[in-house]
Amino acid sequence: MNIRPRRNRKMAGVRDLVRETQLHTNDLLLPLFLLEGQKQRIPVASMPGVDRLSLDLLLQEIEAAMKLGIRAFDVFPVVPESYKDKYATYSYADANFYNRALASIKQEFPEVVIMTDVALDPYSSDGHDGIVENGKIVNDASLEVLGKMALAQAQAGADIIGPSDMMDGRVGYIRELLDDNGFTEVSIMSYTAKYASGFYGPFRDALDSAPKFGDKKTYQMDPANRIEALREAALDEQEGADFLMVKPALAYLDVIRLLKDHSDLPIAAYNVSGEYSMIKAAAMQGWLDYDRVMMESLLSIKRAGADIILTYFAKDAAKILQNQ
Repeated sequence: MNIRPRRNRKMAGVRDLVRETQLHTNDLLLPLFLLEGQKQRIPVASMPGVDRLSLDLLLQEIEAAMKLGIRAFDVFPVVPESYKDKYATYSYADANFYNRALASIKQEFPEVVIMTDVALDPYSSDGHDGIVENGKIVNDASLEVLGKMALAQAQAGADIIGPSDMMDGRVGYIRELLDDNGFTEVSIMSYTAKYASGFYGPFRDALDSAPKFGDKKTYQMDPANRIEALREAALDEQEGADFLMVKPALAYLDVIRLLKDHSDLPIAAYNVSGEYSMIKAAAMQGWLDYDRVMMESLLSIKRAGADIILTYFAKDAAKILQNQ
């Protein structure tokens, strides 16, 4: 045989030379959960190793991650029930602890990239991503609240706005509002193909944001659909998105590749809470090699075409990457 593919696998140095996909800490964006108050650390029971943190401890977490080479963070608020109402008005209130925390993070670490979450569910007494009227999610009225929320976050210093609500037209509405108020440099990472997935359960535990009734299938995408993601991507591009996101990641690698092949925008993928917890739980039982499976999973997301990976594995992965 004069053609032997194994010659390119014979030793580590040769394998490194021909490796097609490289994972780097620059690819990683770390999600964080923010609590009101001080000296507050509450573990997320369904996400081993992940804590909800008050601002003082969150700043320490960011500093520790920065030392590992992580420079981008997506901050989610854990909002007390007493602050929630039907129209999510606390999301843009002057006293909002989340927006004040964003300003403090940017003051402390101006060089880091701070991404925010734009959706009603953390602030809504109904637990849905849009306004509920007569048992239905109303789209256009929700845009007004989403816009106010995004503008308040931009004023607080957010670098990237992350509309995760899946309302029609929200990217264009937010882009126009930001531009009209002088925030032309604030980016939008649209949750372009956000599926109605069963992998979000631990995240909803972390934020106490599960829907009070029904589900999110009238606005999040059907897991059976693939081509529909192209339509969503085309609309988001036309409306001014700077990044396109697929969520979840591991069960939707084909969608990541589809968007990568059809768009010139950077593609992000959210390696969601359920994907994290499955690997964590199996490793804790001794059924999987945690480091190996974690890195293989992240590499598969990168190989599928993701330029950016939002992942709770970010710190553990960065430690391994530093030693390679």
